[in-house]
Amino acid sequence: MVGVVAVTPPLATVSDATLALAIAVPVVVVGGVTAISIRLRRRPSAAPGRPEAAVSPEAAVGRAPATPGGEASPEATPDAVRIAPPEEPAPITPAVPPGSTLEPEVARPTFRGRLGKARGLLAGYLGAVRSGDRIDGTTWDELEEALIRADVGVRSTDALLGTLRGRVKAGEISSAGELIDALQASLVEILTAPEAGLAPVGSGFGGDASAPDRTVDVWLFVGVNGVGKTTTVGKVATRLTREGARVTLAAADTFRAAAAEQLALWASRSGTDIVRGNEGGDPSAVVFDAVQRAGARGHDVVLADTAGRLHNKVNLVEELKKVRRIADRPPGRVTEVLLVLDATTGQNGLAQAKVFSEAVDVTGVVLTKLDGTAKGGIVVAIQRELGVPVKLVGLGEGAEDLVDFQPAAFVEALFDPAG
Repeated sequence: MVGVVAVTPPLATVSDATLALAIAVPVVVVGGVTAISIRLRRRPSAAPGRPEAAVSPEAAVGRAPATPGGEASPEATPDAVRIAPPEEPAPITPAVPPGSTLEPEVARPTFRGRLGKARGLLAGYLGAVRSGDRIDGTTWDELEEALIRADVGVRSTDALLGTLRGRVKAGEISSAGELIDALQASLVEILTAPEAGLAPVGSGFGGDASAPDRTVDVWLFVGVNGVGKTTTVGKVATRLTREGARVTLAAADTFRAAAAEQLALWASRSGTDIVRGNEGGDPSAVVFDAVQRAGARGHDVVLADTAGRLHNKVNLVEELKKVRRIADRPPGRVTEVLLVLDATTGQNGLAQAKVFSEAVDVTGVVLTKLDGTAKGGIVVAIQRELGVPVKLVGLGEGAEDLVDFQPAAFVEALFDPAG
């Protein structure tokens, strides 16, 4: 049922104003529910071509603007609609490009913080040795098993313990605690090499990009597939770029389809140039083009990702030799050949190092995934048996987790459970 009922007093007592109000307030009954509609006065529209007047903050929230005397203005509309103030939007954090001075500080990894597995393996053996009253056959057995389980290798273990036995017989070492301290010092001595640091970048022309005889440093990264070679190239590119070097990447692993795309992503992240070739193309041609482009643009260094698996070992060795020869052509100059090894492979990594040393003159080792294994002793075998220093180690997945190898910090993290 819909009806309109006008409620009015007797006509004899109704003034014109009251009558107008009665007419303006109809009572509408819809389906048994009464709704009272109040006609609101509308603001006149702005004249065509003229901007509409701005609304004051007081009017926007339903408050009458004050007059100079503090009273509400007579122009205020008593039936103004009250509008809640808008909520403040959430702040937007701008993206910060890598290397920017605004980039937040990233907590640097430590050897102790990332070598828990290796330290845990040695802790039991070292604890048993320290608790012994004297140095006897059990002491040597415990140390031998600890070193071999940590992948120091049989030959390196025999050499280390042989030297320590002689010092015990000579009376230089008289207690188990002194024996462990001497072993720790011996490991630091083996792992410390004067050439362990990375080659300086840009030394070929002293930073003078206009020099006619300038050279471009070339770093070759070699290793089997799956050890993290391409990722290592990207992390080194990020590091060198942050240090101010001008870097060109060479995607010379043309036999693995995803390698070029993966390296291109790192190039985008680090803001470096990249030279790619056709899938299955000549890796040496990619390195050559990268060196020429870097020379033309005044770049400091070319980081070349190489193939890790070809048809057989002979093809791999010959291909790497060719890449090395091409990379050394002017304006290029090979200053680093970094062998990337997966620490979790243990002694298999040592066998890989021997194969790659036959193909190219390896100048250093990058040991990845050191934080995820108890076989950290492989660095001792590599250094002692091959004479190749470990220059970089991966202590995690982030770009900042690829750090310089520090022998003293490494050994201390393995031997000192108390920290």
